[in-house]
Amino acid sequence: MDPSIAQFTKGERPRPASVIASLLYLGSCPDVPVSWVGAPPSGTPADNCEYVPRSVIIHDARDTAGFLALDRNGFELWHAPSALGNFLDEEEVGRRYYPEVAELALQATGGEEAHVFDHLVRRREPGRPPMTLGGRGGQLAGPAGRVHVDYTEASGARRFGMVLEGNPPRGRFAIVNVWRSIGSAPVVDTPLALCDARSVGPGELVKSEIRYPARTGEIYLVRHRPEHVWSYVSEMRRDEALVFKQYDSDGGVARFVPHAAFDHPATPLDAPPRQSIEARVLVTFR
Repeated sequence: MDPSIAQFTKGERPRPASVIASLLYLGSCPDVPVSWVGAPPSGTPADNCEYVPRSVIIHDARDTAGFLALDRNGFELWHAPSALGNFLDEEEVGRRYYPEVAELALQATGGEEAHVFDHLVRRREPGRPPMTLGGRGGQLAGPAGRVHVDYTEASGARRFGMVLEGNPPRGRFAIVNVWRSIGSAPVVDTPLALCDARSVGPGELVKSEIRYPARTGEIYLVRHRPEHVWSYVSEMRRDEALVFKQYDSDGGVARFVPHAAFDHPATPLDAPPRQSIEARVLVTFR
């Protein structure tokens, strides 16, 4: 075990701070929600549904991080320094960062094997335009402002076959996301909000198609419910990482964690744009 990796220590439970901010939920939709990443075909709208901003309370989980549990709440905060300096170097990310992420995923989940299969670097766009899907506008993607989960019941199972080709599932497996800041300053601009998995009902998760030029993916979008419990971690640093569930085949634990970037109401006008990296990991269990 790498001694530099540690879950934040439990202590006395303080009263958490909170902010009121807007999150973009799925609104009215006549059919299966469809969104295009990049330019859609001529005459085709980029989205076929409405997305509605809802004001919600988002609690600061920093002081209560030691009470979070991945299989109960669906997310945890870890102290996990990285030896990587340049997160824009794809080769170095694969060679040096992926092993770090795999070790962290195993420690967080208690799994047997971890397979890092994907990563994405995001940077807040100049001028801070309204956030939507977070598609690529060049080398980097913008922050994803719609409340979503990266995998559905079906697409999570398909991902297993894509990562471990020719090996059908023989037991429990999960997909987790490892999210960290890669900027020189703590994250103040557009932090990541996470919804406690216990507060989300299955009827609020809506299967949606994400269409790319050469393929179609399936994610969950989310309908608003006042009982949703939202959290973020204030001023995240490069030596910290959020680990959260995208899918779990075990129906008795937290399985899906809706998440979205949001505009913090106290963000200074001169705050540096958020830069982050997210890596997705398939974890198998004994």
